[in-house]
Amino acid sequence: MVSESMSFLPVNEEDARKRGWHELDIIFVSGDAYVDHPSFGVPLLARLLESRGFRVGIIAQPDWRSTAPFMALGRPRLFFAVSSGAMDSMVAHYTPARKLRRDDAYTPGGRHGSRPNRAAIVYTSRLKEAYRDVPVVIGGIEASLRRFAHYDFWEDRVRRSILFDAKADLLVYGMAESSLLELAERVKNGESVREIRDLRGTAYLTGESDNLPILASTSLIEIPSFEEVSRDRSKYAEAYRRQDLEMNPFCAATIAQHHGKRRLLCNPPSLPLAEDELDAIYALPFEKAPHPAYKEKIPAYEQIRSSITSHRGCFGGCAFCAITHHQGKIVQSRSEKSILREARELSAFAWFKGSISDVGGPTANMYGLSCGNFTRSQLCRRNSCLYPEICKHLNCSGSRGAALLRHMRDLPGIKHIAVSSGVRYDLLEHQPEYGRELLAAHVGGLLKVAPEHLVERVTDLMRKPRRSSFEKFLEFFRKESSRLGKKQYVVPYLMSGHPGCTLSDMVDLALFLRQMGLRSEQVQDFTPTPGTLSTCIYFTGMDPFTGEKVYVPRSDKEKQLQKSLMLYHLPEERKNVLQALKLCGRESAASLLLSVL
Repeated sequence: MVSESMSFLPVNEEDARKRGWHELDIIFVSGDAYVDHPSFGVPLLARLLESRGFRVGIIAQPDWRSTAPFMALGRPRLFFAVSSGAMDSMVAHYTPARKLRRDDAYTPGGRHGSRPNRAAIVYTSRLKEAYRDVPVVIGGIEASLRRFAHYDFWEDRVRRSILFDAKADLLVYGMAESSLLELAERVKNGESVREIRDLRGTAYLTGESDNLPILASTSLIEIPSFEEVSRDRSKYAEAYRRQDLEMNPFCAATIAQHHGKRRLLCNPPSLPLAEDELDAIYALPFEKAPHPAYKEKIPAYEQIRSSITSHRGCFGGCAFCAITHHQGKIVQSRSEKSILREARELSAFAWFKGSISDVGGPTANMYGLSCGNFTRSQLCRRNSCLYPEICKHLNCSGSRGAALLRHMRDLPGIKHIAVSSGVRYDLLEHQPEYGRELLAAHVGGLLKVAPEHLVERVTDLMRKPRRSSFEKFLEFFRKESSRLGKKQYVVPYLMSGHPGCTLSDMVDLALFLRQMGLRSEQVQDFTPTPGTLSTCIYFTGMDPFTGEKVYVPRSDKEKQLQKSLMLYHLPEERKNVLQALKLCGRESAASLLLSVL
């Protein structure tokens, strides 16, 4: 009889021996708890490698204060693969006000403190202490977005590429399935990690005099050095702009950036996965559960355990969002057959009560969408297919997504399907069929949308739709809900403190929300996370594409006042609202905003 833990990948040497493995090929080290679910990156990659015959183990949330926990599975034959987890560890640990968070959703019991600051660096350091001669490959979102010299909000300075501080042998960026699999195969066949320099989706370091072995059919560009971007903010803006132009995997160049006498070389992104490749990954034998050793609930798992990922990638190009930089701009969708199969499998779990908590991706109504001009898509350097206007080549039809929702509702054992991963309301204008399906059966009373802001000079900097698009959506939502005889409401997600946003802009936004009968229940204070356009603007005070100066709210006080204006309807925010109105000379708005109290 197979024990419960045997169905999971090994987490210690005893588990490996039960499988008859006396040595592992690849050992993953992760800042997240081990949850065997495809929404968690490390288990997904580990299952993929396992399916190709590699002996794989996972060390989850090791205590970094000594080397012993990093030796729990012994020495891997090929390499260690390190990730800080689903989030950048600094974002996971600190609020936008740089205050320590009290919890961690990816840890049993939601406890804070199970991973270190700058986890990818610390984990690699410990592994090098334990096994100096074993190659270490770093990946995940922390490594992806810090692969170039980057502004670090928590230290308020430009840091070197994470490769220099981690001293890893190779960096794998993006979703990594194809690049990590090819790397494993090549190392298995005798190549050294330290010599593999022609692999898409990877970055590595060279000496100044080394030859630069760039990929065939790609060019090489050099961006301003670490030293230049550290002392000259216009050079930082230039470096960001040139990186941003090289995101299309079909036409991207290899990028070089000097750091003193060494160079960072970043190969073009991995090519997008085909539908059958994506289907095969989600058909792997995931347990859809945390490792049985955990006795407490893991909040992130509880939130997504009955969710289904239908696609990945986002062509929205929002300035503050890292998804495009990590998952890519090209939307990669699973087949309907694959998604329906996963939904049927969910209904077989004892804990499943008939409700699917989400079917979607970064943006739910991008499922099945693609560029309608294949030739142009191979050369396109737009960072958004939606901003400043929807590209004429984009196939916007929501018919495939609408059909998927209808067919999922017909499955036995499925009582309700929510779409909670968010929708782009500017796309819904072109997707009447999907919009009707969504409102008829998948809202559940509240639909969360993320305009982020509705003052146009701010939304332009955010690369978000303008107010007129939101007004059209709101009109459609209310008319269609009325036609259906449903009491349904829009819950807007908004952002305060974004570059370009003033207190007066937030007053205008608050007045508009009140005029439209909306209230914001959740306001996100902008955090300058590594690698995004908004962070570049925050640090440099300029738009890197136009060179225009941009106002940046920097003080904690102003950020708090901006957030309070979005929560004007709460009695505890009255004092801050009055102070904000006085500071921007908008006292006349007090009677309108505060009359609701």
